[in-house]
Amino acid sequence: MDTKQAFMLAIKSLMASKMRSFLTMLGIIIGVASVIVLVSLVNGMTLEMMETFENMGTNLVSVSIRGRGGNRTVTPEQMQEFVDEHPEVIAGMTPIVNVMGTTAKYESNSTEPTVTGVNEYYKDVKNSEVETGRFISYMDVEARQRNCVVGTFIVNELFGGADPLGQTLKINGYNFQIVGVLKETNGGEEDTNDDIVLIPYTVAQKLSRMSFISSYNFSAKDKDCVQDVVDLLNAFLLDIFSNSNAYTVFNQSEALEQVNELTGTMTMVLVGVAGISLLVGGIGIMNIMLVSVTERTREIGIRKSLGATPWDIMSQFVVEAITTGAIGGVMGIILGIAASYAATLLDMTVAISLGAIVIAFSVSVIIGVTFGYFPAKKASKLNPIDALRYD
Repeated sequence: MDTKQAFMLAIKSLMASKMRSFLTMLGIIIGVASVIVLVSLVNGMTLEMMETFENMGTNLVSVSIRGRGGNRTVTPEQMQEFVDEHPEVIAGMTPIVNVMGTTAKYESNSTEPTVTGVNEYYKDVKNSEVETGRFISYMDVEARQRNCVVGTFIVNELFGGADPLGQTLKINGYNFQIVGVLKETNGGEEDTNDDIVLIPYTVAQKLSRMSFISSYNFSAKDKDCVQDVVDLLNAFLLDIFSNSNAYTVFNQSEALEQVNELTGTMTMVLVGVAGISLLVGGIGIMNIMLVSVTERTREIGIRKSLGATPWDIMSQFVVEAITTGAIGGVMGIILGIAASYAATLLDMTVAISLGAIVIAFSVSVIIGVTFGYFPAKKASKLNPIDALRYD
């Protein structure tokens, strides 16, 4: 018997009992669909995280200063001198001063944005762009001018989308003039990079009553220079504090690697859980095939008495099991893709993986072979005389 004949017999057998065939495939369908959906969701989450890191700056190096007390500290001026000494690897630096518990008001409207003190290099360090107006300038920082740059959420929330340039924004009771609007990066949503007010860090120090600055962001010239910047900063700060516990140097590349490792582990765990459904589906195929062998014992006896070899009998049942697994796999793929796209209706980011589809389908076929072999082997070993006598 050739493969085509075996396949046609398999289809005929499956069509003879549609409901039983569907229930046999159900475990495979659910398993394949689960693998596709879970991998798509994890991939979508990974893409969102990577996009967040890219928005923050892939060349970003962050420094957190804890200090050792006394007079040992580092100033923005010292940090800028350090940058000027290494122009071949460092593109820019900005102090970061977060003002906590802020309220921004314009006329009767108010909101609670993220207010951050920065210098004129912030937009280059953090890959930010100004849509209208200008950014914080060197003179704003030096003269402690109460000028600010706002995100699009602030514009929509307080100004109803109207041009806010030149308007006065009251932050914790202090008047700030809006000199620029940042380009939208997160759909103008609340609690994102669009819900932000940037002010000179010298003014932010006064608002937050901060005597020294503990956070700095540096930008490397390119990705290949990031580790050089980290090494130079570690040496520079160790020379000042004489203790590596007094500071932390952190780069986004390390964070991205950690995210990739984490999501990779999550993918393996979730695929393993979904794989249990495939295993259950395989057991279901084996059970139904054993029942099928029992039901078709007389048929097997007739075929053997007409000259069918054990290989013919075994190949017939193996092909039938493979067909069952393959059809279940195709149905699972369709269901998985449909469910993945349905997840977008819940504002979830999905990224369907072709690799996951291929692997899930291949596993469904392999399960058909593996769990179909034992019933097929049993059928091929039946004695034709005993099989003909079977009632």
